[in-house]
This record gives sequence, C-alpha cells and structure tokens, in this order.
Amino acid sequence: MFSSKKNIRELKKIVEGVVLFLSGILIISLVYMYNHQEEKVSDSFIQEVGIPKMKLKYGVEVDSLIDIELKVKKNQFLADILINGGLDYSVINKAVNRLNTVFDVRNINRGNKYHFLKDTISNHLEYFIYEISNTKFITIDFTQKDIDVFVGEKSVEKKLKWSTGKIESSLWNAFVSNGGDPIVALELSEIYAWNIDFFDLKKGDEFVVKYEELFVEGNKIGIGKVYEALIQHQGSPFYAFYYSEDSISDYYDETGASMRRTFLKAPLRYKRISSRFSNHRYHPVLKRYRAHHGVDYAAPRGTPVHTIGDGVVIKTGYQPRGGGRYIKVKHNSTYSTTYMHLNGFAKGIKRGKKLKQGDLIGFVGSTGLATGPHLDFRVYKHGTAINPLHLESPSAAPVDSVHMHSYLNYIAPLKKTVDSIYLKMSK
Repeated sequence: MFSSKKNIRELKKIVEGVVLFLSGILIISLVYMYNHQEEKVSDSFIQEVGIPKMKLKYGVEVDSLIDIELKVKKNQFLADILINGGLDYSVINKAVNRLNTVFDVRNINRGNKYHFLKDTISNHLEYFIYEISNTKFITIDFTQKDIDVFVGEKSVEKKLKWSTGKIESSLWNAFVSNGGDPIVALELSEIYAWNIDFFDLKKGDEFVVKYEELFVEGNKIGIGKVYEALIQHQGSPFYAFYYSEDSISDYYDETGASMRRTFLKAPLRYKRISSRFSNHRYHPVLKRYRAHHGVDYAAPRGTPVHTIGDGVVIKTGYQPRGGGRYIKVKHNSTYSTTYMHLNGFAKGIKRGKKLKQGDLIGFVGSTGLATGPHLDFRVYKHGTAINPLHLESPSAAPVDSVHMHSYLNYIAPLKKTVDSIYLKMSK
C-alpha cells in the first residue's frame, strides 16, 4: 500500500511538470504572436499614413501660404512695394534698414520679379521675396518678432550639349539655323579672340562645341562653361580645351599652349576694313596720295573701342586736320598703339591711365579728316609703324611643364570625340 501511494505521488509530480511545461510554451507562443501582430499593425499604419513632405520655395514652407507674384514697375521703390503688401510704415522702415545690411535697396530693378507670401486665412504677409537674378533672391521674414533677412540661391541644373554647324554668313546665324544657343557664338569669340578674327570667318568654315545649358526649375536661364571646341577656319583646325591646374582655369590648344595672346586681333567689332596699311594711298579728303600707316575699320558711330593689350595711356588729344580725337597707348618697351577719329573717350581715359587688355577706351566717330565714322588703328614696333594685320602676338603662359603630361592625357579622349563628331558632320 505504501508503495502504491508513492507511485501516485510521483505520477502527480510528472503530470504537474508536463502541465507547467505546456503552459510555458503556450504563454511564449501567445507573447510572440502578440508582438508579431503588433509589428504588422504598426507597419501597416506607417505605410497607410506616411510622412507628409513639406513644399519648400525660396527656402520657406509654402503649403499654407498664398504666393502673389508681381514685377517691379518703373520708378517703384521697395517702400512702395511693401505698402502694397499691407505693412505699416514702422514695419517697412525696420525691414528696409535690416535689408540694407545685406543688399542695397537702391538696386531694386524695374522688371524684376517679387513675391508676397501671405497666410491663407489671415492674409497677413509672412514673407517678401525679391528676385535679384534668375538664381539669386532675397527673403524678408516677417514671422519672427525681429524681422529676419537672408540671401538665397536657387538650385541650378546643368546639362551638357553639343552643337555643330557650317558657316554661311556668320557664326551667330549658324547657331540659330542649327538650333543651338547663339550666345555660345559670343563665348567662342572671346575664347578665340587671340587666334581667329571672327569678322573674317569664311563661308564653309565649320565648328564643333560642347557647352553647358543652365536650368532653374525646368526653365533655361542661359549657358555655362564651354568645355571643348573645334573651329575649322580656312582649312586649318583650331582647338580649345578648358583645363584647370593649381586652382587656375583657362583655355588651351591641343599642344598645351594658351588660347590667350598678348594682343587682341582687333580693337572693336567692325563691319568691314575700309582702308588697309599702305605707303601710297589716295586720301579721300585731301585728294592726293600719301602714306596710310594704319587700318581703317568701318563701324557705326558710337561703336565701343577697346585696347588690344595691357598698357598705359601716354597721350590723348585732338588733330583737327588729321586724326581728330585720338589715344596713344604704350604696351611695353617694344609695342604701342594709336586709335584715331574717335567720337569721344571712355570715362577716366587720360594720360597715365593704366589699362588691361580689352578695357573700353573710346567710341568710333568721324572727327578730324574723315568722310564717315571709322577707326584708324595703328601699331608701332620700336617706334616704327607696322601693318596691324600682320602683328604676330606671342602666346600667354602654356600649361605648366609639371602638368603637361596630365593635360595631354586629359584632352586625348576629348579631342578624339570632337574629331569624330566633326568627321560625321562633314560627310
């Protein structure tokens, strides 16, 4: 009997152990399922609700604002504009004073856009934005106790584009007829100013160029850098590659020589050469033959005249029976230039004035002995007149020898691509 009671107690312990074990498993399972289900519900909730995205414009959140866009009118000042925005004079005075710390309010330009960002419920002016340019803007924040002002810039998207074409009348027209941006023609005329006279481009000359187009909010605002170009001029190739070394960027040819020269090819944009360098020319006013040691560039009255190189003005004057208003510039110990028949001098031009290449010095006229508006341009080498059209100008500094190997490796694939595009367009 004793043995039987002992067996019963042992069996009872076993049963209790099994029950506890199964209960533990059940509890663990329930906890796991609960947590797992909670995770699913949480994920589902996040996916369904999401995180709302703020709509930003001019650096501020505009979801709850009305954007009123207007343009600056003639003779309209900032104070006039802000009055129309519903502000009183004390606030306007504070805003103008605050703005003057980062921007001269006198530079508010007619035609530029500005924005009133107002609260949709109260119609209170929250922000005022003035667009300085296509990319730069100023924001006045009226939401704070102390008026805040900051200058911002819109994000600019850059896209690379190739343009090719053949000259029929001018480089400008060639870009227009081929769907390119004609402003690139002006950029090329600057890059090649020391190598090609763009008024001497011939019919049949060709070009290949890669450049940036700039976009803001999907709208094209202009062009950026020109990266590489090829102009076939009178059967000869002229390459230009944009390259940076030691934080200095410039344009170089396929050998690493600089595209810049000591002198520009011409001191102005002219229509035609009306008279060339000669020792025996018939003078249209004096009605007799005499030497003409210069080149006459026919151009409309008032056409800007620029110095062809760095130098110092050594003389300005007026010759009533000769060159009329004229300017003499000494460039170095070897070369000097003279610009004659000017209608007037540029502001600040006087003896001793230091000049940089391309500086404006005067305007085309017909003063002195002249039958019409033109520039009589003369070049002197060691004091002796030479033909300006035969002036050989030395190159500016080439790619540094330390970087020349890297430069040639850099342009090799670029030149190959340019040549490939040129061959395709020429077929």
